Amino acid sequence: MTEENKGLVDNAYSASNIQVLEGLEAVRKRPAMYIGDTSEKGLHHLVNEVIDNSIDEALAGYCSVIDLFINEDNSITVRDDGRGIPVDFHEQEGKSALEVVMTVLHAGGKFDKGTYKVSGGLHGVGVSCVNALSIHLKAEVHREGKVYVQEYSKGKPADPVKEVGTTDVSGTIITFRPDDTIFTVTEYRYDILATRLRELAFLNAGIRLNITDRRVVKEDGSFKSESFYSENGLEEFVKYIDRSKESLIDDAIHIVTEKNGVPVEIAMTYNTSYNENVFTYVNNINTIEGGTHLTGFRRALSRTLKKYADDSKMLERLKIEVSGDDFREGLTAVLSVKVQEPQFEGQTKTKLGNSEVMGAVDQATGEALGYYLEEHPKEARIIVEKVILAATARHAARKAREMIQRKSPLTGGGLPGKLADCSSKDPAECEVFIVEGDSAGGTAKQGRDRIFQAILPLRGKILNVEKAMPHKILENEEIRNIYTALGVTIGTEEDSKELNMEKLRYHKVIIMTDADVDGSHIATLILTFFFRHMRPLIDKGCVYVATPPLYLMKRGKIEEYCWNDAQRQAFIDKYADGNENAVHTQRYKGLGEMNAEQLWSTTMNPEHRALRQVTIENSADADMVFSMLMGEEVAPRREFIEENASYANIDA
Repeated sequence: MTEENKGLVDNAYSASNIQVLEGLEAVRKRPAMYIGDTSEKGLHHLVNEVIDNSIDEALAGYCSVIDLFINEDNSITVRDDGRGIPVDFHEQEGKSALEVVMTVLHAGGKFDKGTYKVSGGLHGVGVSCVNALSIHLKAEVHREGKVYVQEYSKGKPADPVKEVGTTDVSGTIITFRPDDTIFTVTEYRYDILATRLRELAFLNAGIRLNITDRRVVKEDGSFKSESFYSENGLEEFVKYIDRSKESLIDDAIHIVTEKNGVPVEIAMTYNTSYNENVFTYVNNINTIEGGTHLTGFRRALSRTLKKYADDSKMLERLKIEVSGDDFREGLTAVLSVKVQEPQFEGQTKTKLGNSEVMGAVDQATGEALGYYLEEHPKEARIIVEKVILAATARHAARKAREMIQRKSPLTGGGLPGKLADCSSKDPAECEVFIVEGDSAGGTAKQGRDRIFQAILPLRGKILNVEKAMPHKILENEEIRNIYTALGVTIGTEEDSKELNMEKLRYHKVIIMTDADVDGSHIATLILTFFFRHMRPLIDKGCVYVATPPLYLMKRGKIEEYCWNDAQRQAFIDKYADGNENAVHTQRYKGLGEMNAEQLWSTTMNPEHRALRQVTIENSADADMVFSMLMGEEVAPRREFIEENASYANIDA
C-alpha cells in the first residue's frame, strides 16, 4: 500500500464513524446542554428539576407538603405527599413506568393534557437528567398501600422495581448524589436552595415547603431548617421584596384571575425609590428577559394610570409630557402566569413568546387596576403624584444626560481629566481599573501595562445612588467621569432610559479598592451604581472585582503573598513551625502601600491575578440586598451584618 493510499484509509469517513448515543448517554456527554452548566448553578439546578415534579403534583391538587433534605454527604432527598410515580407496566417501553420516567428522556405525565393542566421544569427532561448525572439515585414510591424501590447509578438501573413493604401514605421520595466526575462543585449551598423554596412558596400559595440541612447541627441538637408557606401568594412576595423600602401605599394591589384560559396572578406596590422592579414568572420559571406577559402588563399599567390621571385633571398643570417609564418609577411588581403550551425564545427559557398571553395579562391588569383606582382614591392620588414627580425628575435628568453626552471644546476628546488611557483602541482587549484615590491611582499608573490597561482614579466615596434622585446622580462629577470614561450613554432606540453600550471602550471594568472597611464600602457604592444604572454591563459579564493580597509574609529570604488568613497560617506553619513571632507580616490596608511592581505582579498581571466576576443569579434577591445595605432603614442592615459577620477583631 502506497503512503498516499494509506492516508486515504486513515481519513475515511463511513457509517462506522457515526456514533449513536443510547439512553441517557447524551446527557452525560453534553450535560450543559440539558442543565445549563456543570458548576454551582447546574448543581443546584438538579434539585430544582426534582422539586418541579413535586410542584406539578401540587398544582394538580394532589400534594400539599414538600420536604427537602441536604444530607451529610451532600446528597439530596426530596419527599412529597403526592400520588407517587406510577409503577405499573408500561406497554410501549416494556418495563415499569417508574423506570421509564427515570431513564427515558422526554417521558412524563406533562405531555398528556389530562394529567397536568400546567407544568414547570424543562418539559420532560427533568428527573431523567438528574438520574443520568448522579453517581447514585434511589427512587422510593408510596402508592396504593405499597412501597416500591428502585436504585440507579449514572442513569442505569441496578435492579428492577421491587416491592419492599406496605404503607398508609402516598408520595415519592427521591435521593440522589451528583457525580463528582461531571460537576466541578459538589457542595450544596443552603442559602441558594432556601431562596428557591421561598420563591416557590410565594408563587404557589397553600403549599408548604420545608428545607433541612443535616450537615449543620444546632446547639439544641436539631438540624438547621426552615419552613416556607404563603397564604396569600404574590401579595406576600411583593411585601417581602420591598420590606427594606418605604412604602407609598398601605396594601399591595393583588390580582388573581383567569383570562382566555390563562391563569394570571399579579401583585404590585409603589415605594419611595426611583427604580422599577418587575419580576416575571411562567410556570414557576423566572423569565429574566421578560416577554409577552411583561409587555402586556406594562401596556395596561401605563394606559390605565394615564386615563385615570387625565380624568382626574391632575396632569393639567404639568408642562411636560408623561411617558410610560414615569408610571413605573418606584414600582415593585411580581407577575406569574401559568401557560399550558409555553413557547420560549431561546434555549435558556428566560423570555416568553406566546402572543395570546399578552392580551390576557393586558386585560387582567387593566380591569383590576381600573377598579382599584376608583375604589381607593387616596392611594390613586399618591400614585399619580409619584408619576408627576417622576416625569419632572426625568425632564431634569434628560438635561443632565445631555450635559454628559455633549463634549465641551475645553475637554478635547471628552475624556475625564484623571483617566490614564491605554494605547490600544480594541475594546475586546482593553480593561479599565476603577481605583480609589490618587495614591493608589499613581501606583497603578506606574505598574500597569500601558498597551491595554487604563486607570480611572475616583475621589473617595462616590454618591450613594440608592438614596438620590436620577438628575442628582447625573450631576455628580465622579459618576459623570465613569460614564465618559467608559464611553457609554443613556438612551437606545427602544428605551430612553436603557444604557447604550455601542461605544463601550473597555470590555473589562475592574473595581480595585483597598482591603479595609472604607475600600469595601467604596466597592459596594460602585457596585450599587452599576446594578441600578449600568445593569447591562453586569449582564454581559464586563464587571469584575480585583483581589489584592492581604499580607506579605517574610522569613529570611523567603517571601510569599497571602490572600487570606488560612494562607497566612499555612506559611507560618511551613516556615516557622507555627511560631507567629518568627515571621514578619506586612498587612496591606491600602493599595498605595504596595510599590508598582508588587501591585502589577499580584493584582494587575493577567497571568497571575485572580478576578472575581460580578454576576446576578437572582434579581429579586440582589435588589433586596442593595436596598437593605444602601437604603434608609437601619434595622435590617444591622440584622444582615450580625447574621453574616463570622468574627471581628476590634483594635480597641
